[in-house]
Amino acid sequence: MTTDRTPREVRPANKRGAARLAAVQALYQMEIGGGEIADVIAEFEAFRLGQEIDGEEYREADAVFFRDIVTGVVADQKVIDPKVHQTLVEDWPLKRIDVTLREILRAGLWELMRRRDVPAKVAISEYVDVARAFFDGDEPKIANAVLDKLARTYRPDDFAA
Repeated sequence: MTTDRTPREVRPANKRGAARLAAVQALYQMEIGGGEIADVIAEFEAFRLGQEIDGEEYREADAVFFRDIVTGVVADQKVIDPKVHQTLVEDWPLKRIDVTLREILRAGLWELMRRRDVPAKVAISEYVDVARAFFDGDEPKIANAVLDKLARTYRPDDFAA
């Protein structure tokens, strides 16, 4: 696992992929720092999405998609958290897993629940890529397993045939 929360370069993301990555970072920032959603969104849109910070170039992101994910996860968190918690193995409750992984799972489930325009397999793959940007260990596999199981509950038609 990486020790800081700066994503490692994995593969170039499209604008929605960059929005997903930024959304996970914004959700992490709110959970750790307790910032207000409007302030965090405004900061990311003004200073991070498509900007350069300390020599790091942030990819251009779909700002509307970014906002939808962040506001959606926050609005639906009381529904999302119990569903993710039930899907995790008994020894690892949601509150015990790494904050970044928790935000990846929350955002991934939100997208599976609310964005029917995105195929389930695409959403899962994208959030596994986000996990790979932050982690070297088993976390991407955990994200894949948990989101796949949730997708089969929320989007069974995407897996038919």
